[in-house]
Amino acid sequence: MRLPGLRPFGATSWSIWSLPRRVLVIIFLVEVLAVVTVAASLRDGVGPLPEGWQWTLAVLVGAGVVSTEASLGVERVRHHNYESPHIDLSSVWAFAAAVLLPGPLAAAVVAVVHGHIYLRVWRHTGVPVHRVVFSTATVMLAVQAAAAVIRAVGPTDTFGTGSGLLGVVLALFTYAAINMVLVVAVIVLSGPSRTVPTFLQMIGHVDDAVLEFATLSMGALVAGAMASFGPAYAVLVLPPLIVLHRSVLVRQLEEAACTDSKTGLLNAAAWHLQAGQALHRAERGHAGVTVLVLDLDHFKLVNDRHGHLIGDQVLAAVAATVRGEVRDEDLVGRFGGEEFVVLLLGVDGDDGRAGAMAVTERIRSRVAALRVEVPDHHHGGVVVDGLTVSIGGATYPDDGRDVPQLIEIADTAMYAAKNAGRNRVRMGSPARTSTEPDRQAR
Repeated sequence: MRLPGLRPFGATSWSIWSLPRRVLVIIFLVEVLAVVTVAASLRDGVGPLPEGWQWTLAVLVGAGVVSTEASLGVERVRHHNYESPHIDLSSVWAFAAAVLLPGPLAAAVVAVVHGHIYLRVWRHTGVPVHRVVFSTATVMLAVQAAAAVIRAVGPTDTFGTGSGLLGVVLALFTYAAINMVLVVAVIVLSGPSRTVPTFLQMIGHVDDAVLEFATLSMGALVAGAMASFGPAYAVLVLPPLIVLHRSVLVRQLEEAACTDSKTGLLNAAAWHLQAGQALHRAERGHAGVTVLVLDLDHFKLVNDRHGHLIGDQVLAAVAATVRGEVRDEDLVGRFGGEEFVVLLLGVDGDDGRAGAMAVTERIRSRVAALRVEVPDHHHGGVVVDGLTVSIGGATYPDDGRDVPQLIEIADTAMYAAKNAGRNRVRMGSPARTSTEPDRQAR
């Protein structure tokens, strides 16, 4: 039902309404809390203002605008991959504002800098407005919390005492915890599997966490330089920050070249390369390796019944399920279509084969129990279940001495599992029958 008052603005068609309900609740709570927190800081007043606060405010806002303009092309490319957690390097200026200025003025810096980023970057890269508002709200909360920590420690000279350094460090960790956990949690919960995020998922990729702390550390150094030598010293951080923008883009492009866009797993070329390197390390260490080939049974029926867009979300959910059942050092890739491949490291001998079989059976049963709920504000949502997967495996060195041989044996075993009735696991070279495995079986 469309509300007449909202029709001219198209509010009922906003992409935010396609999010799971629990994600909507988190988003609205965070945004309301940000508004309440800033309003409370305004009610309490800014208190005694630091000397030269006008210059500090102007320089932080100006530096934020200049850094965005200087890295405009880089940031637009980075934001095209906004599905993954995006570490916003404008935190340099936001954290410096939290250290140097009262809460309301620090919030003003965030509002102006983020408003400029929206006009120059986010609006041109298709980032939904609700993501912009939520991201800004989390930064507002992080800034207010960091400023509160600085005030609580309360040294006269923030940059001249041990307690002042402790306050800055605590404020840095507080800012990072609030900003990263809220953003990453919403991204994880918005995924097709909609599972409760693990601790590692909550803090995001390790490299992203390191980048966040590096950015905030630069913000602390900016604040120290401005407080000790004058606001103009903030400009010295602009050249290294612009270089950091470009280095982050290079890493992002390298990851994109190795990643399957639909599932987030390694693509076929990247998996082959990394699997070959892992096998060479296993040979030197006399360790065992198992290669698994997985193929969803009758997946064409999912696409025919629900369409390819929902089919893609099912693939992403299956990929997340497989990834969740193996260790971080194991390699998981998508070979195309509905076929996946896994390399399990550190399995050797009979016990290793048994261990690999246990992992494989766990993956098979988890996929069989999977229910993929796809939000749809037009039809109330779609639930896809009853999925099954056929899996074949091959172990090094018993079944093959290199990656192509292992894949060939595992692929043959996978088709044997399909011919045996699907939703099964077969390991090693299957016993030959009078006919070859049916390669058309899906």
